[in-house]
Amino acid sequence: MTAYMLRPIGRVESALKDRASAPRQPDEGAPDAWLIFDDQYVSALDGLSPGADMLLLTWLDRADRDTLTVHPRGDAARPITGVFATRAPDRPNPIGLHIVHILAKTGPRVHVRNLEAIDGTPILDVKPLLTPDR
Repeated sequence: MTAYMLRPIGRVESALKDRASAPRQPDEGAPDAWLIFDDQYVSALDGLSPGADMLLLTWLDRADRDTLTVHPRGDAARPITGVFATRAPDRPNPIGLHIVHILAKTGPRVHVRNLEAIDGTPILDVKPLLTPDR
């Protein structure tokens, strides 16, 4: 198998400090947060503006990469399920996928609404959320 190298382009700045305090989904009480991009990527932020919805990809650096099955949502009453059929953070390649709404942008800092990522989570990429009208 081929190995791939990913380089973080920034990090999340959030009031969420550990997994226990993080909601499972953004609509379950996730706070607003800041995306702090490394200075070398500031020009890549051109075109991002308040009001836009974006796809944010993060590296869930505190995840267990050996987990292959889980009880969905940590609920033991639910049957064991393969992680690829869930949004569980523990998985072989712990890539976080988040839809974020931009509130503000200042230099290398982008303020977003409802992000369930923990403080310090590495940012891999950000892309526009495409809609039928683009």
